[in-house]
Amino acid sequence: MKARIKWVEDRTFVGESGTGHKIVLGTRATPDGPTPGPSPMELVLIGTGGCTAFDVVQILEKGREAVEDCIVEMEAERAETEPKVFTRIHMHFIVKGRNLAPAKVERAIQLSADKYCSASAMLAKTAEITHDFEVVDTAGG
Repeated sequence: MKARIKWVEDRTFVGESGTGHKIVLGTRATPDGPTPGPSPMELVLIGTGGCTAFDVVQILEKGREAVEDCIVEMEAERAETEPKVFTRIHMHFIVKGRNLAPAKVERAIQLSADKYCSASAMLAKTAEITHDFEVVDTAGG
């Protein structure tokens, strides 16, 4: 896997993945200045959410569950001192589908956390990671 980061100006950078996808990232140059994009740590959190959501959807699909949507709402805390690593991350999963079995959703989330999500595994070295979930039945009736 490869990536390239190019400084644009102030605290603005453009990251490019090895597959050619680009994203603007950065922080404010001044406290009142604009934010050009997500900060690097926000991207780490977003990437972790994407990693686990991907796992959950894939596990449910392999289990022939009629999953239609998966949202992961995340809240994180960071250390007060440098390097200000994540110390706590909570993930709230909202999984929608037709007649989804809550036990299977819970199992998919646990498998992602325990076995498949490499981003969560790395962050778990410094952060307490917790999760909960809700299932929304779209069968309607």
